[in-house]
Amino acid sequence: MALGGNEPSGFGPPARTITLSLARLATSLGPLLAVSRFYLTPAFPAGSGPEYVNAVAALATDKAPEAILPCLHQIEAEAGRTRERRWGARTLDLDLLLVGDLILPDQKTVAEWICLDAEMQQSATPDRLILPHPRLQDRAFVLVPLAEVAPGHRHPLTGRTVTEMLAALPTEDRRAVRPF
Repeated sequence: MALGGNEPSGFGPPARTITLSLARLATSLGPLLAVSRFYLTPAFPAGSGPEYVNAVAALATDKAPEAILPCLHQIEAEAGRTRERRWGARTLDLDLLLVGDLILPDQKTVAEWICLDAEMQQSATPDRLILPHPRLQDRAFVLVPLAEVAPGHRHPLTGRTVTEMLAALPTEDRRAVRPF
């Protein structure tokens, strides 16, 4: 699970919002197994707002992925999240990254979303849950904290570990992710 935010919520600044969201995740979905440090990261895309606070958490849950997503949206709503603009500033963003080795809905669909060109990524929104998250391998702000929690986890489609995916990113992207 990736957590991030760059605007204050009714709970406080982004780091406090993420901390309280972790407690809500544990209550709603199951116990937290691991939580990364918090990181400061540039807004994406560049210039879209103040820096983000990002983290990653691993949970134990018996809920199906399709049942997890509404829980995440509820917690985001409690933090004042509105969905006005794709990749815009937000109080809280919760993304389901991986559920073990599960691929949803199927390999072909996931591969298509992974290969989506940059322009389409800014406007296209899937009509269903895609696992693993199609941008997982592209984002240092996800991979740096994920490498703390699950460095050896293999991407179920590409077979690359989190550590390998992180090493494949440009040095500049990795350095931009700084401990909070």
